[in-house]
Amino acid sequence: QVQLVESGGGLVQPGGSLRLSCGVSGNMFSMYAMNWYRQAPGKQRELVATITNDASTNYADSVKGRFTISRDNPKTTVYLQMNNLKPEDTAVYYCNAHSVRIGIRYDYWGQGTQVTVSS
Repeated sequence: QVQLVESGGGLVQPGGSLRLSCGVSGNMFSMYAMNWYRQAPGKQRELVATITNDASTNYADSVKGRFTISRDNPKTTVYLQMNNLKPEDTAVYYCNAHSVRIGIRYDYWGQGTQVTVSS
């Protein structure tokens, strides 16, 4: 079973920065598209950033220019660098590993890490 473990969340003031990390078990990391999602209280989970297995990236409009997703395949880790944080970025952030093999979709999730942006 693939396991994802997030870290790096916490409390930060508006305008501050945090870097989230997500370590992925197993030997298939390089094949996954990796995603960061977030869910704020009372809201649906939303896709924040994606990095494909060939390192192409995509971002939600709300975080473009502020967040950067990256991956380190030898370390089987994906990162989310978050700069110029705003109170509306407050949410639980989840790491997701996604692949499709022989027509079957695989999705693995971490447990989530809380990010709170407040003065």
